[in-house]
Amino acid sequence: MDTFQLEIVTPEKKVVDTAATEIQIPGKNGYLGILPGHAPLITELAVGEVAFRVGNNNEEQRLAVAWGFAEVLPDKVTILAETAERPSEIDVDRARKSKERAEQRLTSGDSNVDVERSLNALQKAETRLEVAGKS
Repeated sequence: MDTFQLEIVTPEKKVVDTAATEIQIPGKNGYLGILPGHAPLITELAVGEVAFRVGNNNEEQRLAVAWGFAEVLPDKVTILAETAERPSEIDVDRARKSKERAEQRLTSGDSNVDVERSLNALQKAETRLEVAGKS
């Protein structure tokens, strides 16, 4: 077995449904590398970049994802993500503005700032910009 079925789904749509040769998943405790025949597991997703290879030429594709779960089986990987965006779908200006707002909140010194929420917004914006820049 040299491929596995890869499905990436958000509440709005199925983003990916293809045969893949490998995938990198942003798990809650770090990135996981998955190859065909991987041992079964379920992991919580963090904010990050999903990179996977498809086709005979092993073309790499990337997505910015945020939160959700991944189920890994020997012949199938299913990712249920709150958001998943291809580089072409990312609004770079909006992501830059979101990053700036999060940085301002984090450096404001305001004790009313929700630090965890601001850090999540910053990480999501940085991931979106990174994925968009690699398109």
